[in-house]
Amino acid sequence: MSVPIRVLIVEDSDDDMTLILHELRKGGYDPDFVQVNNHNSMEDALAGQQWDVVIADYALPEFDGIKALKLLDDKGHDIPFILVSGTIGEEVAVTAMKSGADDYVMKDKLGR
Repeated sequence: MSVPIRVLIVEDSDDDMTLILHELRKGGYDPDFVQVNNHNSMEDALAGQQWDVVIADYALPEFDGIKALKLLDDKGHDIPFILVSGTIGEEVAVTAMKSGADDYVMKDKLGR
């Protein structure tokens, strides 16, 4: 039996979102999700329902994972935040963790 989980995915790539969902399902979760890719759509999603976790791409054309983390904090949400990137360096990862991210995962190691 799969564990239901409500996931807010901050991602501009449908392919990457599909990979994230695949790994969640493979890990035994049944994700109920919404995909957003900018400040306004994330703000609307946060106001619209409760989330169990936010998974955010580090770099988006109009938005980024650090801004998403700040928005989550500004709105007073205390839920796990996982940063995902294909190119995140150690310095950026440390900055994200100091800013409140709970974890970061490389896109080529989503199964972790």
